[in-house]
Amino acid sequence: MKKLLAACLAVITLMMGTNALAAEKSTLIDIKERGTLRVGLSTFVPWAMRDKQGELVGFEVDVARRLAKDAGLKVEFIPTAWDGIIPALLAGKFDVIIGGLSITPQRNMSVLFTAPYAHSGVQLAANKEKSADKLTIADYNKRSVTLSVRRGAFTVETAKKYFPKAKLRQFDDDAQAFQEVLNGNAHAVLASSPKPEQMAIQYNEKLFIPLTDRLSRGSEAFAIRHGEFDLLNFFNNWILLRTEDGWLKERHDYWFTTLDWQNQISEGQ
Repeated sequence: MKKLLAACLAVITLMMGTNALAAEKSTLIDIKERGTLRVGLSTFVPWAMRDKQGELVGFEVDVARRLAKDAGLKVEFIPTAWDGIIPALLAGKFDVIIGGLSITPQRNMSVLFTAPYAHSGVQLAANKEKSADKLTIADYNKRSVTLSVRRGAFTVETAKKYFPKAKLRQFDDDAQAFQEVLNGNAHAVLASSPKPEQMAIQYNEKLFIPLTDRLSRGSEAFAIRHGEFDLLNFFNNWILLRTEDGWLKERHDYWFTTLDWQNQISEGQ
């Protein structure tokens, strides 16, 4: 009787292990059988935007389309409000979030992140006339320097961390903060990339980027549901390949360090 019970337990354990393995593979198998990768994203310049024909374009859109193409799949974009994008993923509305989602411990409690495929952060854009000789962090950390930032943003804490001696002027939005520098009333403005880089291109006669490296570095990754380790392996290997061959950098540079795409975009974004 004991041997029979032990044998039954062994079979049950084996079945449980097999079922767990099947569950881990279910999303990837479902994607393969469906032939379509369902991608959740939110519209946010230049990650994902609408062009003048109403089609989605942007860095994330390029990434998702290339990923699907490489895997022999179609891609379906499911635009979702940012504050509900993780709950929508967990509810099975789509297979993956490819939407500029930064890795944080709090988010990691809810979702499984891939390896990073892009990096953002906070950058400084300076007034050419007032700050021509200021090219280091130390140059801006002086009582004689005035910096502008958007009130309540993460950039305020970044400014206090790196430039505690500088005067800080806070504004209700980024546009006002940048205008303060364009008007020559502040030496530089802090904002999340790619805003500083793009403004320096747009107003190249007045603004420049004095620092080689960003003041902070964020890591963006795909997000999937916990337990989907076969899907995680698939995405990680794709990110590795497209990082190694330079494709991700080329696409990121196009959308984040140029404005060559600006005429494609519909107004009001």
